[in-house]
Amino acid sequence: MTFDSLSTDQITTIFEEQTAAYRTLQNAGLALDLTRGKPSAEQLDLSNELLTLPGAGEFRDAAGVDTRNYGGLNGLRELREIFGKIMQVPADQVIAGENASLAMMHDTLVHALLHGMPDSPRPWGKEETVKFICPVPGYDRHFALCQQFGIEMIPVELHQDGPDMEEVRALVTDPQVKGIWIVPTYANPSGAIVNEAIAAELAAMDTAAPDFRIMWDNAYAVHHLTDEQTKTADILGLAIASGHPNRPLLFASTSKVTFAGSGVCFMGGSTENIEWYLRHLAKRTIGPDKINQLRHSLFLIDVDGVHALMDKHRAILAPKFKIVTSTLKSRLGPYGVGSWTDPKGGYFVSLNVPDGTADRVVRLAGEVGIAMTPAGASYPYGDDPNDRNIRIAPTFPSPADLAVAIDGLATCVLLAAAEQALAN
Repeated sequence: MTFDSLSTDQITTIFEEQTAAYRTLQNAGLALDLTRGKPSAEQLDLSNELLTLPGAGEFRDAAGVDTRNYGGLNGLRELREIFGKIMQVPADQVIAGENASLAMMHDTLVHALLHGMPDSPRPWGKEETVKFICPVPGYDRHFALCQQFGIEMIPVELHQDGPDMEEVRALVTDPQVKGIWIVPTYANPSGAIVNEAIAAELAAMDTAAPDFRIMWDNAYAVHHLTDEQTKTADILGLAIASGHPNRPLLFASTSKVTFAGSGVCFMGGSTENIEWYLRHLAKRTIGPDKINQLRHSLFLIDVDGVHALMDKHRAILAPKFKIVTSTLKSRLGPYGVGSWTDPKGGYFVSLNVPDGTADRVVRLAGEVGIAMTPAGASYPYGDDPNDRNIRIAPTFPSPADLAVAIDGLATCVLLAAAEQALAN
């Protein structure tokens, strides 16, 4: 069944049923939040041992350096070795910083605009225009950085195996196109995974800009929701092999591994890129919070320790994602309304509703106490040209609250779809 196959009387019946369900939601006094991909308290509890580490008198790293003091601009080596393996970058080419990889991305753009990259003919800020390719739907915070600095964003479609490369190849013939945002594994919000062939093409393709950069954000590289642990493409190795070692800049953090607000972030890349970043970083700080890095090193121990912790996260999260997909299937499936992803990892489900109704759905949900990310947030400038995409963040609420929220969201989708069908 689809709305297109229904008579006006049948759609009217659906409208009346969903209006009655919506009134019930209005009277329920809900206050549910699906806006951001935040870890739940139960997930944060998994890392509470960090609050007691390091132990009494334990303040030196593996090299015997006193972590209480200044210095160590590139961060603790033992922690860089752990996340270097996850990022597939040698530890010497990894920086361990403060708590947010977003800050490293921000500073990278600022330094590029003010000073240029190592292979830039001039600072980006001296260019007439700087443009970035933005696969959509994508991560709103990436887009917010570009908008903050006046970088023009060009949306390209993100398929389940990566960005539309025909579009990308055409765009990089413009020397003003300086970069592309990529979340390679379990993209936000669709869960897309960039395959090896597309990663290799991104690394090897000819670009008019000699300083073109792939901003490779490993935000969800270890955030699996199934037994299948998808491996992220080795973008640095592919770039080196194709003669473009400076092209990728890799980012990661423990924000959704340990404590969201008190983790450690990482940046990796070629030796030249890392030396470039450290030169500018040295003017901003004398060194990172090495005590926090030591805590993380002692807590995680090694890569196996990271994966073991993420298995505990998966045990909490996988049932929540099942609630989302099963509820959408049972509520929307019979009417052929909408489509949604069933990701193998990451933090989001991407829901496409009938064109022209996403904003209405989000407003309907908000009016009954179900807070959603604004419609269009997954597109540059908040502009979804089809007004169809809604990002669902299932991680923070309890399973019981999540079930209520998704059921209520489905009511809003059906109500908006019925309104639209009757108006036409």
